[in-house]
Amino acid sequence: MELLTGITDGTLYRNEENGYSVVSVRTKEGVVTVTGSMPSLMDGEHVELEGSWTDHPQYGRQFKMSALRIKQPQTLSAIEKYLGSGLIKGVGPSTARLIVAAFGKETLEILGSQPERLLEVPKIGRVRMKQIAEGFLAQQASRSTYIFLQQYGVSPALSAKIHKAYRDSAERLIRDNPYRLIDDIQGVGFLTADRIARSLGISEDSPFRLQAGIKYALQEGAQAGGHTCLPDTELVARAAALLSAPTAEITRLLDELVLFKHLFLDTVENQRFISLPGLRKAEMDIASRLLALRGASQQFLPGHIKGRIRAFEQAQRISFSQTQRKAVETAAEQGLCVITGGPGTGKTTLINCLIQVLGADSKIVLAAPTGRAAKRMSEACEREASTIHRLLQYGGEEGVFQVNQDNPLDSDCVIVDEVSMMDIFLMRSLLQALQPGTRLVLVGDADQLPSVGPGNVLRDILAQEAIPQVRLKEIFRQGQDSMIVVNAHRINEGREPLMNGADSDFFFESKPDAMLAADSIVQLCLNRLPRFMGITDSMRHIQVLSPTRKGVCGVDLLNTRLQAAFNPPEYSKAELQFGELLLREGDKVMHIKNNYQLEWRLKGGGSGQGVFNGDIGFITDISPDEKTVTVCYDDEKSADYEYGDLEELDLAYCLSVHKSQGSEFPAVIMPMVGGPRMLLTRNLLYTGVTRARKLVVLVGRQEVLQMMVGNNLERRRYSLLAHWLERMRRGA
Repeated sequence: MELLTGITDGTLYRNEENGYSVVSVRTKEGVVTVTGSMPSLMDGEHVELEGSWTDHPQYGRQFKMSALRIKQPQTLSAIEKYLGSGLIKGVGPSTARLIVAAFGKETLEILGSQPERLLEVPKIGRVRMKQIAEGFLAQQASRSTYIFLQQYGVSPALSAKIHKAYRDSAERLIRDNPYRLIDDIQGVGFLTADRIARSLGISEDSPFRLQAGIKYALQEGAQAGGHTCLPDTELVARAAALLSAPTAEITRLLDELVLFKHLFLDTVENQRFISLPGLRKAEMDIASRLLALRGASQQFLPGHIKGRIRAFEQAQRISFSQTQRKAVETAAEQGLCVITGGPGTGKTTLINCLIQVLGADSKIVLAAPTGRAAKRMSEACEREASTIHRLLQYGGEEGVFQVNQDNPLDSDCVIVDEVSMMDIFLMRSLLQALQPGTRLVLVGDADQLPSVGPGNVLRDILAQEAIPQVRLKEIFRQGQDSMIVVNAHRINEGREPLMNGADSDFFFESKPDAMLAADSIVQLCLNRLPRFMGITDSMRHIQVLSPTRKGVCGVDLLNTRLQAAFNPPEYSKAELQFGELLLREGDKVMHIKNNYQLEWRLKGGGSGQGVFNGDIGFITDISPDEKTVTVCYDDEKSADYEYGDLEELDLAYCLSVHKSQGSEFPAVIMPMVGGPRMLLTRNLLYTGVTRARKLVVLVGRQEVLQMMVGNNLERRRYSLLAHWLERMRRGA
């Protein structure tokens, strides 16, 4: 084992998943390439490395690190380089220069103990001060935890979470009980905790280990499959496979977990289901609150409602069907109503009618699960709509909803669209924020893909007739003229779509293999559809949706090809590499997680905070030196991303069908080239097709399309919301 000391001089490569990095270190003998799993290192850090020398066949002599010690930089230039390396959110080279100019050699001490003094630095306000202080402290404090955890293959990002939860007690608590990580730290799975435990000498057949594995099997079911519970036999089988343990022992320990209420057992139709306490409580709370919302509203007399509906029909020159009229009447008369239906059934028109029926004096709130869904709702209803997270003011120091049962919404009626996307936690949070007497209208399409998070909320609610509901099946006159709408319903019924007709808006282009299909998709986007549709800005009008991420026609490779076609490298275009993601000025990108603190500004003046999952925009500027990226979104908001924020961006030339939920595009192209049968479902095809407003083009093999239409085998989601609704309704 050899010892190497020096100063970091740039990170050449980094894998954020496992922390493996290639770093340049300046030593007395010259610049050395160091490899190994390590925390994110800033430029200018003094490091002591233990390891051994190796000879790479391509890159030559390298130092393979096994242990790392970090010292603070001492000189002004080293401190400036250290702060400006891009790893502290809110600090680039120019900001680092200003900070060091203000505080000199005391800079790091002040950042650690008196961060409020950052307000003395030009261009740093309170929001940015807090951001920088938190980033610096997190960077410093997580180092010791990382060094302890790195021997167990724990990533730097996960090490930071662990340190945030346990602080200085991290090592002691983990040594005492490594399995506590599963319950305490989101992102720590059983396998990671088990690897640590085994290294610490905990035996394979320890009851402690086996019980942790049982609970993890339930958690994995929720995260990967969306289940809120599992049949006891299935849980035992999953846990036994995970733990390589006898089923009899797993069954015995499961009974013990139930006895001490670490898990819960519920019997439904002679089948035993096991639930985690948090998931069970969430479904029970939803059921209780939904049932409490039922009941007739005293706001209007039935005759007044009918009169206002007729007035709306006359003003809009439309005639509702009996079912559509019933939907508005039910929503106006009841404290809770669910309206569900496919495309073209008039859900948006009914929302507008309900707004008119309730009248201008009613405090009506419109909301949707995603930013793009909220934007669509706002445009269609010509009034403000927000994401549910924004409505409930998610954030604060603890990252919770500020609007809740103790601080409820001030509204008479809340109308929520795209309810199929809501998981049990979001639904519970919404219901907790409603005052008694608030009318709730839930609107959605039960045939869309279910929520990413656990639960089967919309379908479980619709399964109970005790919940006032109206199912729309008739297609509005406008929808009958669109083959997109007609074919969406045909697909949902298990019938092949009608394609390639004269004046059609739904086409199929046959290609015998994936490579030819990918070639055709590129040409369709680049040349053919723009000419056909008479458009010049094809990137804004045409959206490719893929059923899969991998493969020639998967999201990843199609994004690479479309980026090269639409936005090739040029000398005048700046680029920035973030992991495997290459960003270039002019790229079409999507924001992939809600960020309520990200600041934005409008071209004409004005600013605010919050960019949301599903927002699509274009990169307008990249500063390689500052390692910042500026994105302008569809609503003309521009937001600046520091290097550490780039994990919230992804290329958007091609999106997964799941990521497209809640969005709508003028034209949609979908490859039909095969893939895992579990992904190529009728449900997914239906969801993709219904994202298009004017044109759908399917490219690939006819037999794949036929298979998807015929594949109605959805992955079953185990949930108990419907059970709790029925049980509470009966007063059991």
